[in-house]
Amino acid sequence: MFNVTPIPAFSDNYIWVLSAEGSNSVAVVDPGDASAVETYLEENNLSLEAILITHHHNDHTGGVAELTAKRNIPIYGPANSPFKGISKPLSNDDTIELFNQTLAIREIPGHTLDHISYYSAQQTPQLFCGDTLFLAGCGRLFEGSAKQMLDAMQYFSSLPDSTEVYCTHEYSLANLSFAAAVEPSNSDISTSISTCNSLRDKDQPTLPTSIAEEKKINPFMRTSTSSVIDAASNFSAKKLISEVEVFAAIREWKNQF
Repeated sequence: MFNVTPIPAFSDNYIWVLSAEGSNSVAVVDPGDASAVETYLEENNLSLEAILITHHHNDHTGGVAELTAKRNIPIYGPANSPFKGISKPLSNDDTIELFNQTLAIREIPGHTLDHISYYSAQQTPQLFCGDTLFLAGCGRLFEGSAKQMLDAMQYFSSLPDSTEVYCTHEYSLANLSFAAAVEPSNSDISTSISTCNSLRDKDQPTLPTSIAEEKKINPFMRTSTSSVIDAASNFSAKKLISEVEVFAAIREWKNQF
């Protein structure tokens, strides 16, 4: 598995630093802020060897040009991205090798149409999912459909429960507040709120989360659960049948929350 370290950026972004044990070579995921990355590299005597992009939004790509101005390194990212800085375009089911580990690519449109995730199936699996899956939440549907985002949630649900989930925003407490509104009797959500509050009080990230945890607390991964279906139906003032209907309803509810 990769050693993974967060670099805080902007007000709530994390730029993930990936490395292998005993090496000073690193890769970064979604470097929106070049200066934060350069400071981290210099302070820790590290060499940037690759950049991984999940989607085109500027808070994920804004630092790429500066970071590569004097470095000849690969820039991995979605093949259909409007971001023009990608040198190694990736599509569904592609794989890349990074520090002797394999990352599998999955197209997960919804938040944007070009969104991809990177999955490492090691002894402790690791998922780098950008703005698609959050702790207790999911990304807004800026470009894609509820069906596309539900498909992404179902893909995530198929991964091993032990998978570490590295998303790129510190949205956990706000997401948990909404999750508690959807499922007020869910004790796992209450426990997660307590844990995340404790971490944030110490100025520590609430991430990574895990697939096992998300299956218990994330309403967007619980659209087949009766309590979520009932809450979504109450919000919509009509009985919802399909998971897509339920997902669309709670996503709209979250938009207004």
